[in-house]
Amino acid sequence: MPSIEWQRVLPVLFSILVIILIAILRNYSKTIAAITATMPINVPLAIWILSTGGSTSQVGMVQFIESLIIGLIPTFVFLIVAYIAARAGWQVAPLIVAGYVGWGVTLLILLFVQSQLGGRA
Repeated sequence: MPSIEWQRVLPVLFSILVIILIAILRNYSKTIAAITATMPINVPLAIWILSTGGSTSQVGMVQFIESLIIGLIPTFVFLIVAYIAARAGWQVAPLIVAGYVGWGVTLLILLFVQSQLGGRA
């Protein structure tokens, strides 16, 4: 019987637990559900997975975390676009699509700017 690679399984299990927790909490407090949804769960898991991957140097870890920081900017744009769409009365599906379009455009712009400044893409 093959052994379980926990560094691959744990992120999935944590994600499932968070989704269940949010579904339960939304019945009691939308604020607590929102806080739970935005908790830094995947980021520490990603850092942990990278660090247990073997040959990760300090430089590699710093570069990875820099990329995570850059990745947060499009996520904020996603939320801003979704907020604007929700305030405009959009349904959930178009609201999410618009948020992802904003996310994708922002990510492409950031990657282009980073490549033009000589950074890593």
